[in-house]
Amino acid sequence: MSSRSAARKGSDGLRLRLAVATRSGGLEDRVSEVFAGARTFTIVEVEDGRIRGTKVIENPAVSFEHGRGPIVAKKLVEEGVNVAIAGEFGPGALAILKAEDIRPVRVRAGTSVRQAVKDAIKEQMRGRSR
Repeated sequence: MSSRSAARKGSDGLRLRLAVATRSGGLEDRVSEVFAGARTFTIVEVEDGRIRGTKVIENPAVSFEHGRGPIVAKKLVEEGVNVAIAGEFGPGALAILKAEDIRPVRVRAGTSVRQAVKDAIKEQMRGRSR
């Protein structure tokens, strides 16, 4: 299992680093329709099922007409992300995310970032209890 596996367990419990495709960034923003077309990504640090920190990064490929997905996916690998959340993912991005052991999570575009993160945490917690 890679160091970015979908759920890392530290000495004190569940640790996640999620990247949410966002329109402008932050927990009060909304999930973007398309992963690679998002203007920003809200990176959310989770420990023991609680949000411990956030930061917003710009999409390095937002102005590109083609080939955005792989560029964005590689940026999230550099950020140490283990879960990516968006409305939709293209095939190039999906291939890289899966190869790097980053779990893609599709949610309805327009969902609040905070709700999407809470749902992802619940899903990971359920997966650990099986």
